[in-house]
Amino acid sequence: MGNDSSERIVRHLRDVVAESGPGGRLPSTRVLARRFGAGPVTVQKAIGHLVAEGSVETRPGAGNFVTRPPTARRALEVDWQTTALGPERSGPSPIGSTLRGIDPDTIAMHGGYPAIDLMPMRDVRSALTRAARSDEAFDRPPVTGVAELRAWFVRELSADGASGSGRGQPWRESDAVITSGGQSALSAVFRALAGPGESIVMESPTYWGAIAAARQAGLVIVPVARTTRAPSADDLDEAMRASGARLFYAQPNFANPTGALWTPDERRAILDVVADRRGFLVEDDWAHDFAIDAPVAPVAADDTDGHVVYIRSLTKSASLALRVAAVIARGPARQRIANALAVSDLYVSPILQRAALDVVTRPAWRTHCTRLRRELVERRDRLVAAIGDHAPGLEITHIPRGGLNLWLRLPEDVDAEVFAARSLAAGVSISPGAEWFPAAVAGPYIRLNYGSADPTRHVEAARILESLL
Repeated sequence: MGNDSSERIVRHLRDVVAESGPGGRLPSTRVLARRFGAGPVTVQKAIGHLVAEGSVETRPGAGNFVTRPPTARRALEVDWQTTALGPERSGPSPIGSTLRGIDPDTIAMHGGYPAIDLMPMRDVRSALTRAARSDEAFDRPPVTGVAELRAWFVRELSADGASGSGRGQPWRESDAVITSGGQSALSAVFRALAGPGESIVMESPTYWGAIAAARQAGLVIVPVARTTRAPSADDLDEAMRASGARLFYAQPNFANPTGALWTPDERRAILDVVADRRGFLVEDDWAHDFAIDAPVAPVAADDTDGHVVYIRSLTKSASLALRVAAVIARGPARQRIANALAVSDLYVSPILQRAALDVVTRPAWRTHCTRLRRELVERRDRLVAAIGDHAPGLEITHIPRGGLNLWLRLPEDVDAEVFAARSLAAGVSISPGAEWFPAAVAGPYIRLNYGSADPTRHVEAARILESLL
């Protein structure tokens, strides 16, 4: 305690605790101060020491008491729910490792977002403040979202048409529906366009959240292999033919987790397959704002007849506080998706919509996107160099031209799940590869997010991972 009076008070109170038993009341601060000739602060320090030990509890307005032992509670009997709930539709682990909570000192390379210092936090705070002052932010918005925000998403997609083949038809503001984040959009699209028991084709590996959403919708996932580029158009055609699937979920730009990017020829070939099968390509453009060495070219920019359902979110590039995304689709499919969203969400918070519109329509947004990409280049290259110099046992499958992640292969005799658990215990949080495969796991992989962890700790992380190997 570093104070003779405090030490004497602590010893005395321990005797009182032992004599009084649980629930006994301690002498008041005034009585203790008078007895030991100490000031109130000294007495409070002594009491605080016992509170920290757990032997004393303070009750505001009543005094200080000997802590009572916790009351034993009857164990909950919930075994009946096992039978009542039936099969788990989301699979054995519906929540991926990217949402794991970790200690502050752990090197975080498992998450799905950029570090907060890469986001335009000052602009977002100002936008939220301005939105809260407007009357429009407290009126119920249209079910499909604020018209100006829908128009912005459509303008962005239309502008990207210059990167495609130029054969797409103009998109309209009415084609867009605002959702509360990309995950909500995926769930609504899967529910709206396919029924329980029907099939959906997915790239393998792919985003764990899409896998979970499809399973929760009762869909049967049919995987098609992808490497560092796109799946084979022939494989996709056979998968859709054999399964009868009308949906193909994909991430053509900087896929999560691999970072793969479709070439223009692959884009055209895959879109032709989907059109020939009279199906839908659900295009998840999650990394639209994370291009590094290659332009973003959504397949939807080339869509002519409503075969592409396009999803883009602002949550990762603007702020975790802005859970705002858009689904853009044509024809009856768009109406079904809007209906599914209305049933589950009614509408997206008008304050968030207005704030998001404020952020993305100011000149500072372009400045932010430029800075974000510059920072991601540096962080990617530093992690690649750190692994090359200090973790030669990890194989970088390829260097992504955008996105947030490196996809690495472990030696064949290493269990990726065990490796990830040992890595977390050693102070580095990573994502094991199995959760990114919708069916058979193709090998021992891990995913590292280079946009989240402090880049000055990349070398430390690489050394720890190599030591575990």
